[in-house]
Amino acid sequence: MTLFLIGLAILIAGYFTYGKLVEKIFGPDDRPTPAIAMQDGVDYVPLPHWKNMLIQLLNIAGIGPVIGVIIGIKFGEIVFLLIPIGNIIGGAVHDMAAGMMSLRKNGANLPKLIEDNCGKVFGNAFSIFMLICLLLVVAVFINVPSNLIDDLVSNAAGSDPLTNKFFWIAVAAVFVYYIVATMFPVDKIIGNCYPIFGALLLIGTGAIFVKLMIAGFQTPALLSESAAFKAGMLKAPVLPMLFITIACGIISGFHATQSPIIARTMRTERQARSSFYGMMVLEGFIAMVWAAAALAVFNLVPETMKLAAPVALGRIVNHFLGSWVGGVTVISVIILAITSGDTALRSCRLSLSEKIKIDQKPLRNRFLICVPMIVIVSLLLWWSNKDAKSFNMLWHYFAWANQVIAVCTLLAATVYLSSLKKPAFITLIPGVFMFFITCTYLLSSAKLGAPVGLPVPLNISYVIAGILACGAGFWAVRRGKKMNN
Repeated sequence: MTLFLIGLAILIAGYFTYGKLVEKIFGPDDRPTPAIAMQDGVDYVPLPHWKNMLIQLLNIAGIGPVIGVIIGIKFGEIVFLLIPIGNIIGGAVHDMAAGMMSLRKNGANLPKLIEDNCGKVFGNAFSIFMLICLLLVVAVFINVPSNLIDDLVSNAAGSDPLTNKFFWIAVAAVFVYYIVATMFPVDKIIGNCYPIFGALLLIGTGAIFVKLMIAGFQTPALLSESAAFKAGMLKAPVLPMLFITIACGIISGFHATQSPIIARTMRTERQARSSFYGMMVLEGFIAMVWAAAALAVFNLVPETMKLAAPVALGRIVNHFLGSWVGGVTVISVIILAITSGDTALRSCRLSLSEKIKIDQKPLRNRFLICVPMIVIVSLLLWWSNKDAKSFNMLWHYFAWANQVIAVCTLLAATVYLSSLKKPAFITLIPGVFMFFITCTYLLSSAKLGAPVGLPVPLNISYVIAGILACGAGFWAVRRGKKMNN
């Protein structure tokens, strides 16, 4: 219980202290934003500040802060410190950096920001990599909510949820929504639906939090590691596995693909800290709540630790909220996945059109850009649902590719800040650390039980990754200083 409360205090204090420092370094001011200077009625549309915050929260808060932490808490109570510390000095800085760079570059998408700061060759390679990663995100964020919908409907209809009777119907419905939300102007569907979705998410998480606090103060040991919990803990090394598992609660490269979306809808740069940094901190709070709820249920019913995370999710909400309110909360988790998947496809469209220079104001152009993406995602969905092994492979690639994007974003931001003679340590430190984490994972993942990867021993991976990470950080600072000359 103590570590959980300390973690929450770190999140709150971090927003008002370190967040203020980050804001001061980036220096938002009163210059016209892209939404004001470049209005087009489709992607550049000024929206109210409260809408932008909810859109950003739902864009970035995929299933990671719920499903990811249900798995991640199996590493132990240390998660209650690593989530807030990583969030404050890593994830929130990462999201703020991507958003501010985009605001200063006419709402440019991440590939353009990477190219401008890291060079054309690096930028072209990154563009291909990011588009592939986003298509993986879309496939995952159709697959997971469709499975959850299938379970809900099957249970309500009294049929066996293992039959996947309603799965492909749910897939079709979710995919059609993604396509419509991707092609319509940002203020028509996303701007109108997300406030409702956001309310459901916050109500569900808030209800879990209240119940958790009552139970925790009555039985403090509920949020500590019991003997039965320790027996079922994950044996994998915290470095790097935890930071790959709990991507969205600590840091996630996917967020950097989403920040430019609201960089094109903000009325003033002065909303940046609350919209970018603040919404990542709020996501950290969501991750903390679900991690604590999972720990409590794992302590009470240790057998739950052996269940797949989506199944454990149902047990957690039923325990704290009952079947009816629990069902509403599961719906809010489904919404988390859907509201990240639709904007992932939108970001794909925006990035691809920006790269090949196709005007996105005509609906016809938006549709033509989406057609090949629809085909690719459809093939990924078909392949990933052939068996459990295929989906695990999809998730594996999604997980590490996500963190590669985070590394590239932070290194580009380091170049950007160095070129302006501003303190670049705020992006350099998390950038080098995440380079170390990702490189270690890729080198040793076969040894750690991942489906694909190299079999380098972990200790040797640490050394190699550390050297490469320091070299990458040195390169970013040096490049920034050269751009300034």
